Amino acid sequence: MEYKIIEGADYREGVVLGIDKPLGWTSSDVVRKLKYLLRKCGFPKIKIGHAGTLDPLASGVLIVCIGKATKLVNEIQAGEKEYVAEVMLGATTPSGDLEHPVDQTYPTEHITRQMVDEALAGLCGERYQTPPIYSAKMIDGRRAYDYAREGEEVEMRKALVNIFEIEVLDFSLPLLRIRVRCSKGTYIRSLAIEIGEALGSGGHLVGLRRTRSGNTRVEDCQQLSEAVRALGGEWTERTGRIEGRDRRQTDLRL
Repeated sequence: MEYKIIEGADYREGVVLGIDKPLGWTSSDVVRKLKYLLRKCGFPKIKIGHAGTLDPLASGVLIVCIGKATKLVNEIQAGEKEYVAEVMLGATTPSGDLEHPVDQTYPTEHITRQMVDEALAGLCGERYQTPPIYSAKMIDGRRAYDYAREGEEVEMRKALVNIFEIEVLDFSLPLLRIRVRCSKGTYIRSLAIEIGEALGSGGHLVGLRRTRSGNTRVEDCQQLSEAVRALGGEWTERTGRIEGRDRRQTDLRL
């Protein structure tokens, strides 16, 4: 199987594509863009899907399966994930990230590096985690974020996750930069909230990059712009920003 979009390939035979997803795009946006271009290239009934959602406010590894490779989605999706995350301590937002403005602030002067190390160690291992209310989780046939937007309170069902490792990359209050190795289904936004709670300061996610999904590392991924051009599409930096921005204004509140 090919692992990059290349000119002249028979995509029906199967392509597992690693895309470095840009900010502002949903995972579904990327799939729709590639599917549209593949249809224009003579593959009108081509199957395509992604193996693990990446929020629009995050960048990095997005695995896209094309043609016969769509049979591998569940297997690939089950792989271990790695992220680099930036957590802003001392403040919370309703969504746990920058999608909404800060709603509460807290002191951070009491936080020490030892406290951070102890808090992170306590959050590692196999445990249950509550997904963010502003998420795509289904509740009675509707997305959780639909209830959140309407101000309706719903109970989020906890999910079993495994956080294998959290490494501190930078500790410069109020910003904490960490590398996280975790299982499928782990919400890094929830982890940011949990870190803030453990430190008695509140916290929210201000930056997220998926650096690995399974065996696919971000440095081995193809830029979305490169894949688009390989399929005969046009791409400029302005096009990329506008497409991402326009979708974010409508349906990117994950």
